[in-house]
Amino acid sequence: MPDKRTHRGAHPSDAQLFSREALPALRAALADFSLLLTKDYADNSALKLVGDHFSLRQRQRLAVMRAACSDQHRQSRRDRHVANADLPGQPLAIDGYNLLITTEAALSGAFLFRGRDGCLRDLAGIHGTYRKVEETMPALRCIGRFLGEIGVTDVLWLLDSPVSNSGRLKTLMGELAREHGWNWDIRLSTNPDAELKQTGRIVVSTDSVVLDACERWTNLGTEMILACIPEARIVVLETGG
Repeated sequence: MPDKRTHRGAHPSDAQLFSREALPALRAALADFSLLLTKDYADNSALKLVGDHFSLRQRQRLAVMRAACSDQHRQSRRDRHVANADLPGQPLAIDGYNLLITTEAALSGAFLFRGRDGCLRDLAGIHGTYRKVEETMPALRCIGRFLGEIGVTDVLWLLDSPVSNSGRLKTLMGELAREHGWNWDIRLSTNPDAELKQTGRIVVSTDSVVLDACERWTNLGTEMILACIPEARIVVLETGG
Protein backbone atom coordinates (compact mmCIF):
# COMPACT_ATOMS: atom_id res chain seq x y z
CA MET A 1 0.00 0.00 0.00
CA PRO A 2 1.49 3.39 -0.99
CA ASP A 3 2.39 5.87 1.74
CA LYS A 4 -0.24 8.64 1.54
CA ARG A 5 0.68 10.52 4.70
CA THR A 6 0.85 14.30 4.48
CA HIS A 7 2.20 14.81 8.01
CA ARG A 8 4.90 13.22 10.20
CA GLY A 9 2.55 13.29 13.19
CA ALA A 10 1.78 11.08 16.15
CA HIS A 11 0.41 7.55 15.87
CA PRO A 12 -3.25 7.36 17.00
CA SER A 13 -2.29 5.29 20.05
CA ASP A 14 0.61 7.47 21.22
CA ALA A 15 -1.40 9.77 23.45
CA GLN A 16 -2.35 6.77 25.59
CA LEU A 17 0.95 4.90 25.30
CA PHE A 18 2.95 7.93 26.44
CA SER A 19 0.48 9.54 28.81
CA ARG A 20 1.43 10.84 32.24
CA GLU A 21 0.07 7.64 33.74
CA ALA A 22 2.38 5.54 31.55
CA LEU A 23 5.54 7.49 32.41
CA PRO A 24 6.54 5.72 35.67
CA ALA A 25 6.69 2.33 33.97
CA LEU A 26 8.50 3.75 30.93
CA ARG A 27 11.12 5.47 33.08
CA ALA A 28 11.63 2.35 35.18
CA ALA A 29 11.95 0.29 32.01
CA LEU A 30 14.53 2.70 30.60
CA ALA A 31 16.56 2.52 33.82
CA ASP A 32 16.47 -1.29 33.88
CA PHE A 33 17.26 -1.64 30.18
CA SER A 34 20.17 0.78 30.44
CA LEU A 35 21.49 -1.11 33.47
CA LEU A 36 21.48 -4.34 31.47
CA LEU A 37 23.28 -2.61 28.60
CA THR A 38 25.85 -1.34 31.09
CA LYS A 39 26.39 -4.96 32.15
CA ASP A 40 26.89 -5.96 28.47
CA TYR A 41 23.63 -7.83 27.99
CA ALA A 42 22.62 -8.25 24.34
CA ASP A 43 20.29 -5.47 23.19
CA ASN A 44 17.42 -7.59 21.87
CA SER A 45 17.23 -10.04 24.74
CA ALA A 46 17.54 -7.26 27.32
CA LEU A 47 14.76 -5.25 25.68
CA LYS A 48 12.48 -8.28 25.56
CA LEU A 49 13.16 -9.06 29.21
CA VAL A 50 12.40 -5.51 30.32
CA GLY A 51 9.51 -5.02 27.92
CA ASP A 52 7.82 -8.20 29.05
CA HIS A 53 8.36 -7.36 32.71
CA PHE A 54 6.65 -3.98 32.33
CA SER A 55 4.10 -5.23 29.76
CA LEU A 56 5.16 -2.60 27.27
CA ARG A 57 3.55 -2.28 23.85
CA GLN A 58 5.72 -2.31 20.73
CA ARG A 59 5.94 1.48 20.33
CA GLN A 60 6.75 1.86 24.02
CA ARG A 61 9.59 -0.64 23.62
CA LEU A 62 10.85 1.29 20.62
CA ALA A 63 10.86 4.53 22.61
CA VAL A 64 12.75 2.88 25.48
CA MET A 65 15.26 1.35 23.07
CA ARG A 66 15.96 4.67 21.34
CA ALA A 67 16.27 6.58 24.62
CA ALA A 68 18.57 4.09 26.35
CA CYS A 69 22.32 3.66 26.42
CA SER A 70 24.88 2.12 28.72
CA ASP A 71 26.71 4.20 31.32
CA GLN A 72 29.90 3.76 29.29
CA HIS A 73 28.35 5.09 26.11
CA ARG A 74 26.67 7.98 27.91
CA GLN A 75 30.00 9.10 29.38
CA SER A 76 31.81 8.68 26.07
CA ARG A 77 29.19 10.78 24.30
CA ARG A 78 29.49 13.48 26.96
CA ASP A 79 33.27 13.53 26.54
CA ARG A 80 33.07 14.06 22.77
CA HIS A 81 30.12 16.46 22.72
CA VAL A 82 30.62 20.00 21.36
CA ALA A 83 28.38 22.68 22.84
CA ASN A 84 26.47 25.19 20.71
CA ALA A 85 28.64 28.01 22.02
CA ASP A 86 31.68 26.35 20.44
CA LEU A 87 30.10 25.78 17.01
CA PRO A 88 30.58 29.20 15.28
CA GLY A 89 32.99 28.79 12.39
CA GLN A 90 33.14 25.01 12.77
CA PRO A 91 32.25 22.71 9.84
CA LEU A 92 29.33 20.35 10.44
CA ALA A 93 28.35 17.04 8.87
CA ILE A 94 24.61 16.40 9.18
CA ASP A 95 22.94 13.00 9.17
CA GLY A 96 20.32 14.32 6.77
CA TYR A 97 17.26 12.15 7.24
CA ASN A 98 17.95 11.82 10.95
CA LEU A 99 17.76 15.57 11.59
CA LEU A 100 15.09 16.38 9.01
CA ILE A 101 12.59 13.73 10.07
CA THR A 102 12.92 14.56 13.76
CA THR A 103 12.32 18.23 12.96
CA GLU A 104 9.31 17.34 10.81
CA ALA A 105 8.00 15.19 13.65
CA ALA A 106 8.41 18.03 16.14
CA LEU A 107 6.52 20.44 13.89
CA SER A 108 3.69 17.97 13.26
CA GLY A 109 2.94 17.14 16.89
CA ALA A 110 4.55 13.72 17.05
CA PHE A 111 5.99 12.65 20.38
CA LEU A 112 9.72 13.11 20.90
CA PHE A 113 11.63 11.31 23.62
CA ARG A 114 14.49 12.68 25.67
CA GLY A 115 16.88 9.91 26.60
CA ARG A 116 19.95 9.34 28.73
CA ASP A 117 22.30 11.29 26.47
CA GLY A 118 20.02 14.32 26.29
CA CYS A 119 19.04 13.75 22.66
CA LEU A 120 15.49 14.01 21.39
CA ARG A 121 14.42 11.10 19.21
CA ASP A 122 11.22 10.30 17.34
CA LEU A 123 9.55 7.03 16.43
CA ALA A 124 9.16 7.80 12.72
CA GLY A 125 10.63 5.62 10.01
CA ILE A 126 10.98 6.01 6.25
CA HIS A 127 11.19 2.30 5.33
CA GLY A 128 13.31 2.78 2.24
CA THR A 129 11.29 5.66 0.78
CA TYR A 130 11.26 9.32 1.81
CA ARG A 131 7.95 11.09 1.30
CA LYS A 132 7.82 14.88 1.44
CA VAL A 133 5.19 16.06 3.94
CA GLU A 134 3.68 19.42 4.78
CA GLU A 135 6.32 19.96 7.46
CA THR A 136 9.31 19.36 5.15
CA MET A 137 9.84 22.92 3.93
CA PRO A 138 9.15 24.53 7.35
CA ALA A 139 11.58 22.03 8.90
CA LEU A 140 14.35 22.86 6.42
CA ARG A 141 13.81 26.58 6.92
CA CYS A 142 13.87 26.10 10.69
CA ILE A 143 17.18 24.24 10.47
CA GLY A 144 18.68 26.81 8.11
CA ARG A 145 17.70 29.75 10.28
CA PHE A 146 19.00 28.11 13.44
CA LEU A 147 22.35 27.28 11.85
CA GLY A 148 22.67 30.92 10.83
CA GLU A 149 21.72 32.17 14.27
CA ILE A 150 24.44 30.12 15.98
CA GLY A 151 27.09 31.11 13.44
CA VAL A 152 27.49 27.87 11.46
CA THR A 153 28.17 28.54 7.78
CA ASP A 154 29.92 25.38 6.51
CA VAL A 155 27.43 22.51 6.35
CA LEU A 156 27.68 19.10 4.71
CA TRP A 157 24.40 17.20 4.42
CA LEU A 158 24.55 13.45 3.80
CA LEU A 159 21.45 11.75 2.41
CA ASP A 160 21.08 7.99 1.97
CA SER A 161 21.14 7.37 -1.77
CA PRO A 162 19.43 3.93 -1.44
CA VAL A 163 16.36 5.71 -0.01
CA SER A 164 13.88 6.50 -2.77
CA ASN A 165 13.35 10.21 -3.55
CA SER A 166 16.72 11.22 -2.07
CA GLY A 167 17.63 12.86 -5.37
CA ARG A 168 14.44 14.91 -5.32
CA LEU A 169 15.08 15.98 -1.74
CA LYS A 170 18.64 16.98 -2.62
CA THR A 171 17.35 19.18 -5.45
CA LEU A 172 14.74 20.74 -3.18
CA MET A 173 17.31 21.46 -0.47
CA GLY A 174 19.75 22.90 -2.99
CA GLU A 175 17.15 25.32 -4.32
CA LEU A 176 16.22 26.41 -0.80
CA ALA A 177 19.88 26.91 0.17
CA ARG A 178 20.56 29.06 -2.90
CA GLU A 179 17.43 31.10 -2.22
CA HIS A 180 18.60 31.91 1.31
CA GLY A 181 22.35 32.05 0.68
CA TRP A 182 23.11 29.06 2.88
CA ASN A 183 26.45 27.33 2.30
CA TRP A 184 25.09 23.79 2.12
CA ASP A 185 26.95 20.98 0.41
CA ILE A 186 24.28 18.29 -0.09
CA ARG A 187 25.53 14.85 -1.08
CA LEU A 188 23.98 11.48 -1.75
CA SER A 189 25.87 8.69 -0.01
CA THR A 190 25.50 4.92 -0.20
CA ASN A 191 26.58 4.72 3.45
CA PRO A 192 26.22 7.98 5.39
CA ASP A 193 26.87 6.25 8.73
CA ALA A 194 30.34 5.16 7.60
CA GLU A 195 31.18 8.68 6.41
CA LEU A 196 29.89 10.27 9.60
CA LYS A 197 31.98 7.91 11.72
CA GLN A 198 35.15 8.90 9.87
CA THR A 199 34.65 12.59 9.16
CA GLY A 200 36.76 15.28 10.79
CA ARG A 201 33.70 17.54 10.88
CA ILE A 202 31.47 17.87 13.94
CA VAL A 203 28.64 15.38 13.46
CA VAL A 204 24.93 16.16 13.83
CA SER A 205 23.04 12.92 14.48
CA THR A 206 21.15 11.03 17.16
CA ASP A 207 21.92 7.62 15.67
CA SER A 208 23.60 5.68 18.47
CA VAL A 209 25.83 3.76 16.06
CA VAL A 210 27.17 7.05 14.71
CA LEU A 211 27.44 8.78 18.10
CA ASP A 212 29.51 5.98 19.57
CA ALA A 213 32.04 6.02 16.73
CA CYS A 214 32.44 9.61 15.52
CA GLU A 215 35.24 11.89 16.69
CA ARG A 216 33.01 14.79 17.81
CA TRP A 217 29.28 15.46 17.76
CA THR A 218 26.79 18.11 18.76
CA ASN A 219 23.19 17.83 19.95
CA LEU A 220 22.01 20.45 17.47
CA GLY A 221 18.57 18.99 16.82
CA THR A 222 17.58 19.08 20.46
CA GLU A 223 18.86 22.62 20.98
CA MET A 224 17.06 23.80 17.86
CA ILE A 225 13.75 22.17 18.78
CA LEU A 226 13.83 23.55 22.32
CA ALA A 227 14.63 27.04 21.02
CA CYS A 228 12.46 27.21 17.91
CA ILE A 229 9.56 24.76 18.31
CA PRO A 230 8.05 25.48 21.74
CA GLU A 231 4.96 23.44 20.88
CA ALA A 232 7.00 20.24 20.48
CA ARG A 233 5.56 17.30 22.46
CA ILE A 234 8.53 16.09 24.48
CA VAL A 235 8.39 13.06 26.76
CA VAL A 236 11.25 13.15 29.26
CA LEU A 237 12.27 9.57 29.88
CA GLU A 238 15.62 10.46 31.48
CA THR A 239 16.49 13.83 32.97
CA GLY A 240 20.18 13.23 33.63
CA GLY A 241 21.48 13.36 30.03
